[in-house]
Amino acid sequence: MDAKPNPPLNLELLLDVRVKLTIELGSCQMPLREVLQLTQGSVVKLDQDAQQPVNLYANQKHIARGEVVVVNDCYGIKIIELFGAV
Repeated sequence: MDAKPNPPLNLELLLDVRVKLTIELGSCQMPLREVLQLTQGSVVKLDQDAQQPVNLYANQKHIARGEVVVVNDCYGIKIIELFGAV
């Protein structure tokens, strides 16, 4: 039996597949008691400094870091570092 060679990969088929992008500004831990006391206007302090880059995930895979920017009254990020082949 002769093994058939694999056909070349056609990435064009995948270019319209939608992926979920998520930006992580930071996180924190607090007791459930404090979570239950949160009300409208409460401020939750995150563990990340405002000047630090934020993390960008594609389908929960860490792919980049960036700086928070405002574009037409919406948040966005300016990519400053990419990881691996994207």
